[in-house]
Amino acid sequence: MFTIRKATTDDIPLINKLAWEIFPVTYKDILTKEQTEYMMDWMYSPENLRKQMEEEGHIYYIAYEECEAAGYVSIQPEGKDLYHLQKIYVLPYFQKSRLGRKLFEKAVSAIKELHPGPCRMELNVNRNNPALGFYEHMGMRKVREGDFPIGNGYYMNDYIMGIDI
Repeated sequence: MFTIRKATTDDIPLINKLAWEIFPVTYKDILTKEQTEYMMDWMYSPENLRKQMEEEGHIYYIAYEECEAAGYVSIQPEGKDLYHLQKIYVLPYFQKSRLGRKLFEKAVSAIKELHPGPCRMELNVNRNNPALGFYEHMGMRKVREGDFPIGNGYYMNDYIMGIDI
């Protein structure tokens, strides 16, 4: 049984710890070790997590099984009727336990609370990420793709997927 709660800046160390346990494993067959380390700093350093939460409008939610943090999701307003599912990650131990579905549903319900009218949620997913099938199963569809420079000579080679909510 999982519970999900909204994160605060006090949770930055926990989000950072979870990211270090999840992100490198998730991308070990897709990204080089160097790119993974670069992206970890770019997305998950305590300073950048604080900036996301305080300046860029990211809203994080953390999932727990009992007292153990098991995963997280974050959303960000991007436009008048557009939200971005920025991150959704589950610890390897809890994968296949339907927690990804619960986090996805939490993102959708949080967006509906923020924006009661019709809107769209999009996300970027690496074109080689096996999670692509999960997003399609959740009702998302590929709407475009791109190679996005993230600095240091690295690119995110992504599909952008969307769902109307």
